Amino acid sequence: MTRIAIFGVGLIGGSLALCLKGKPGHTIVGHSPTRESVEKMLQLQVVDVATTSMYEAAVDADVIFICVPVSLLGTYLEELSKLPLKEGCIITDVGSTKGSVAECAKHLNLEHVHFIGGHPMAGSERSGIEAASSHLFENAFYVLCPSEGTPKSIVDELTSLLHWTKAQVIQVDPQEHDEIVGAISHLPHIIAVALVNQVCDYNESNSLYKLLAAGGFRDITRIASSEPMIWRDILINNRAILLKLLGDWNVQVDQFIQLLQNENAEGIAAQFQKANDFRRTVPDRRKGMIASRYDIYVDIPDHPGIIGSIATQLGQHEINLSNLQIFESRDYVPGILRLSFRNQEDADRATELLQDQFAIHV
Repeated sequence: MTRIAIFGVGLIGGSLALCLKGKPGHTIVGHSPTRESVEKMLQLQVVDVATTSMYEAAVDADVIFICVPVSLLGTYLEELSKLPLKEGCIITDVGSTKGSVAECAKHLNLEHVHFIGGHPMAGSERSGIEAASSHLFENAFYVLCPSEGTPKSIVDELTSLLHWTKAQVIQVDPQEHDEIVGAISHLPHIIAVALVNQVCDYNESNSLYKLLAAGGFRDITRIASSEPMIWRDILINNRAILLKLLGDWNVQVDQFIQLLQNENAEGIAAQFQKANDFRRTVPDRRKGMIASRYDIYVDIPDHPGIIGSIATQLGQHEINLSNLQIFESRDYVPGILRLSFRNQEDADRATELLQDQFAIHV
């Protein structure tokens, strides 16, 4: 029987538990320092066993997942290193930065056990154990950063276990991971927050900014609503790389300043064309660090009952609609009605159902 301990059973830890729970020969043990959280994970049947004792959760575990905030990874590793862990135990984490935790593990007494840094590159706009899903990692990349000298057989063992998540497991150097993730996730979050705060400041003297920000502006800045404390820790942890990335970003902004000052129309068009060409090559149906949105936009006439009719049709065909939004402004929005779904399959089915009646944009 393989005993798997999960420290931090929230969105990520809970989703891992649901992927592994019930599989042949697996027992899932959840840990939280609070009794309330332990009772909740048992009530929701996310784990097989739950405890507030780190010792009880870890001492007989074959695999340990540390799913706590980035700022606590080192602390948990240090505490685990003091316990009489099972020989050959694999310890891994799910933090979105890898360099610091890899360095921490290197200097700890982890004899007879193996640390492999991990990062499932999938997320959700929701948080907490209630948002956990056995489908969260499906078709996402799951990055492993094995420590130097980790036996291939150990990496293969963890990789085999992670196949239950239906993610694509790849191996990346910790420093390279932090540079890439910094550029494709951490930097965009900073830019979104800065842009929203800039408009927020303008809005103090003219409330039309907020009123007219519906639609496109809200969509392109939605990651600015991410949980502040989690992102505080991530950005501080990856600060050296982010400082370089922000310097590169300033170069990009300076280029646009120069293009505008010189009224260089061809140069502006070339920048947009370069971005268009690259963006078209980026996979659009693979899960990533920034949670995907499965939206379709519907152009509808202003007729009484039209929205209710659409919702009824979706319900009759058992298509699960997760959200519906009506736009007063069409600025950068390709339809007056946005329908949101929890997966691509439902979005595709809705498009097929409605496309003969309305103009649909995706």
